[in-house]
Amino acid sequence: MLLDLGAPAGPEGVLLLVLGAAALAAGFIDAVVGGGGLIQVPALFAFVPNGSAGSLFGTNKISSISGTFVAALRYARGVRLDWNPLVPAIIGALIFSWLGAAAVSYLPRALVQPVVLALLIPVAILTFRHRELGAHHVPRHSVVQQRLMGLLTGVLLGFYDGFFGPGTGAFLIFIFVRFFGYDFLHASASSKLINLTTNFAALAFFIPAGEFFLLAAVVMAVCNVAGAWLGSHLAIRRGSAFVRRFFLILLIALIVKMAWGTLEMLT
Repeated sequence: MLLDLGAPAGPEGVLLLVLGAAALAAGFIDAVVGGGGLIQVPALFAFVPNGSAGSLFGTNKISSISGTFVAALRYARGVRLDWNPLVPAIIGALIFSWLGAAAVSYLPRALVQPVVLALLIPVAILTFRHRELGAHHVPRHSVVQQRLMGLLTGVLLGFYDGFFGPGTGAFLIFIFVRFFGYDFLHASASSKLINLTTNFAALAFFIPAGEFFLLAAVVMAVCNVAGAWLGSHLAIRRGSAFVRRFFLILLIALIVKMAWGTLEMLT
């Protein structure tokens, strides 16, 4: 077949349109606050039911990294970034995202979901209650402290993204807002570079193994790039208040998704 998706649901042209639309929406959301996987991954699993999990995740990563790359470039041109915490964070994320992916076969991922849910709830409550949080860009800490904290952020979130993944963008944004003193716009811009690194590390597993559907990945990548450009453009133009609203929506969606998944595991 043209897509080689293993008997996909529906005509191939319609399937490409559906997956492209999902990728467009995912790219937009991912560029603003992260979390595009909430749309793109379920779409792949729903409309390509006979595809292997590895091939679907690989296709998702090819699409995601394309949009994240464009969003990172757009932010780098429109937002002044502080490289003191970012460089060590990127290095830590690159190494530990790979280690997190390698650890999947040794550790029970199911145990992580309730822990992540327990962390997301206070993050949402704190963001709701403190409207001034992330409203102003007032970086704190010395250069040495920023580098050490950046490295720790990259190590922890890099491993988490390689191992489990959901909510990585939200956690990165919250850390930059709460602990680095960034506003939401600068936090989102910084998180894109780290997300780009973790996606690259994941693809180091999927591409050599041939775990992706090429044509679907290309179509979704193009659509994801379009959504990422639009999302990053609007975020830069409308500022931190716009990003904050999307951040809260993402948190609610993540909490609902993980609460449902946790209930399913317990019943």
